Amino acid sequence: MATNVNPTVRRRRLGMELRRLRELKGMTAEEVADRLLVSQSKISRLENGRRSISQRDVRDLCGVYEVEDHRVVDSLMQMAKDSRQQGWWHAFGDMPYSVYIGLETDASSLRVYESLIIPGLLQTRDYAEAVIKGALPEVSQADLEKRVQVRMRRQDRIKDGENPLRLWVVMDESALRRVVGNKAIMRDQLDHLVALTQQPHVTIQVIKFDMGAHPGVTGQYAILEFPDAADSSVVYLEGVTSDLYLEKANDVQNYSVMYEHLRAQALNADDTRKFILEVAKDYAN
Repeated sequence: MATNVNPTVRRRRLGMELRRLRELKGMTAEEVADRLLVSQSKISRLENGRRSISQRDVRDLCGVYEVEDHRVVDSLMQMAKDSRQQGWWHAFGDMPYSVYIGLETDASSLRVYESLIIPGLLQTRDYAEAVIKGALPEVSQADLEKRVQVRMRRQDRIKDGENPLRLWVVMDESALRRVVGNKAIMRDQLDHLVALTQQPHVTIQVIKFDMGAHPGVTGQYAILEFPDAADSSVVYLEGVTSDLYLEKANDVQNYSVMYEHLRAQALNADDTRKFILEVAKDYAN
């Protein structure tokens, strides 16, 4: 668990409180937007925490919602101020998935399904570099290095001795078989996976090819859970030009049930470790 609440989570909490105030007032986002002469999409982005919110925005919204308690207004204004602080990832410049990094940084547990590649939190530096080069063939050397550094920094969450991220990964066999970079890189990557399986807070399972069709054939996703009960779980779906974050309880539940089916159909942790070692031998030969 992160020692300090990061700006992404602050924005999310503030957005949830603003949505609560709107609903108490019995207003729709469209009605609020009309009152403030802004777009409905802006109100939605403020409420879902995807957009930085100013103290002026908070003041205007509290005016529309007729919030009379100055302590409430002052508290929300302070949350808005705090939410504009920068997380560690901002030092690397504009990152396309900075919202996700913020959520991952504060999450207490993360369940990941990956069908094609080794998940980022488990990647070696050489593997990460090869993956990014392959996925973004026109990436500049500077941007490549920045992305690799951010990926390596994210892995601090599973190295934290006091409050490590509880990570559960289910991946398809194709993630082990796809030669990313070269066979030497793959051998090192699989050895790294085996070492990680020794960590008590990291669980890795593989779904073998002979399992056939399974609930993960529709693509990768991640489920993030947080230590504070006020922060609802989030399902993250990575896209090419934009990402999708699902927070409705029904959506999270559906993906959680699907994840349980994936875990049930995958090799258990011990058999997965043995299987990874077998595949690693193939690369060594």
